[in-house]
Amino acid sequence: MTDLSDTANWLPLDGLEPGFDANKAEPSTALADREIVVTDERGTRITHRFGADTVGWDYAPGAADPLPAATGTDHYEAFDVAEGLVYAQFHHTHEPNEAVSLFLDFTTGHALSVITTIAEPVPGRTRVRQVFVPGHIDGMPISGPAPAPTTALIGRRALWVYSEDHAYEHVYLSPQWYTWQCLAGPERGLADTDENTAYQLRPGIYVFTWREKVIPCAAVTVADHRNVHDLRSHGALFGLAETGQDTTHFTFGAFGRLLSTTVHPAHLDPAQPGGDRS
Repeated sequence: MTDLSDTANWLPLDGLEPGFDANKAEPSTALADREIVVTDERGTRITHRFGADTVGWDYAPGAADPLPAATGTDHYEAFDVAEGLVYAQFHHTHEPNEAVSLFLDFTTGHALSVITTIAEPVPGRTRVRQVFVPGHIDGMPISGPAPAPTTALIGRRALWVYSEDHAYEHVYLSPQWYTWQCLAGPERGLADTDENTAYQLRPGIYVFTWREKVIPCAAVTVADHRNVHDLRSHGALFGLAETGQDTTHFTFGAFGRLLSTTVHPAHLDPAQPGGDRS
């Protein structure tokens, strides 16, 4: 019998990939043949020229951005999250240790970029890390609040089904931590508590990301919680393959539902240090 407590036996990221994308949505064509410029509060401008399945981009750093100018072309996938809200995912060719998740809201003019990077090992830190950069779409009027951290998921326990063979539950504990348990699939019986970050894009629609400490990987998902009986998410996993040198990057989707909600006494509510629950 496999010792589930021995993390050396845990499945590497490339071992999880086969079949995990069965519930992935059909690709969106909303970005094809469009040039979209996103500017952030540092004054950094990123010009994206989307084709059918490739995106050419130019990175022009603002005065407060220490990164150098860069340009490149990558394969991308896009998914429709809601009306006027599109998620694009790409893995840099020029920098294979970096992947980009881009959320574009053509209704409000807001944007959010999540940069996931495989870093060198540092004691006490996850190997894969993430940076969150809100921005706006140039040339569009801005309305409503910008994407921002949220505690809205805290206390919820959700079931997510990625295929007929892959199912997990998530328990959203605090602004920093969540617990996952595999209910079906090659990781059945495994569970852990890992770092997470959540942003609200629209009421009921959240970017939820996590960074695992056992397997060197991280995920970016966008989840529609507006109907708790019919949740839907789209996402990507990115990290190191079993070799410890090569990278693994793949997209997926899931259907889900809310299993339960925990309500803490106000003075013990783990959401309070993270701000208002909205």
